[in-house]
Amino acid sequence: MDSSQSPAAGGNGTLISHGNDAAASASGADDSMQNLSQISNSIEKTLGLIHQLSLTVSTFNSALQMPLLQRINGLVAELDNMVKLAEKCNIQVPMEVVNLIDDGKNPDEFTKDVINNCIAKNQITKGKTDALKDLRKHLLEELEQNFPDEVETFRENRAAAAAELKRLAQAPSVLPNGDARAKVEH
Repeated sequence: MDSSQSPAAGGNGTLISHGNDAAASASGADDSMQNLSQISNSIEKTLGLIHQLSLTVSTFNSALQMPLLQRINGLVAELDNMVKLAEKCNIQVPMEVVNLIDDGKNPDEFTKDVINNCIAKNQITKGKTDALKDLRKHLLEELEQNFPDEVETFRENRAAAAAELKRLAQAPSVLPNGDARAKVEH
């Protein structure tokens, strides 16, 4: 199963709700969770039907032909129901997780590996930023020894710019024509 076969349009493992405002968004999330719960119940029912079907097949004789056909029809109906429920629930599962399950491994290993990779990359990035901070500090010390007046001017200009940015951040968002600026939400 690849991403083109999945009905979801969102990222891996994400629930997607389609709403315009916060209330619709919350309602959409509730609907998605309810759909997910219904799919989970359908999966459990399907597993029960498969178990019953395997018992019927393992002890099959001609007298059990009608119950066997009824169980097969019940399984087909439940699988059809599961497909209809899945169309309402937008979830993508990474192929790595599916492959791990196919290999008989615990899918939590995928999550653990992703988190460990993120931690390792975070440590590398932190090391780089710390190295750049140290380089900046060292350069400022060297520049201050050789060009004390220029470094003092630089620090004054930097402090003034920081104060201006702080002032702008605290000031109400008003455009020059007097209109209020719309708040951008991320």
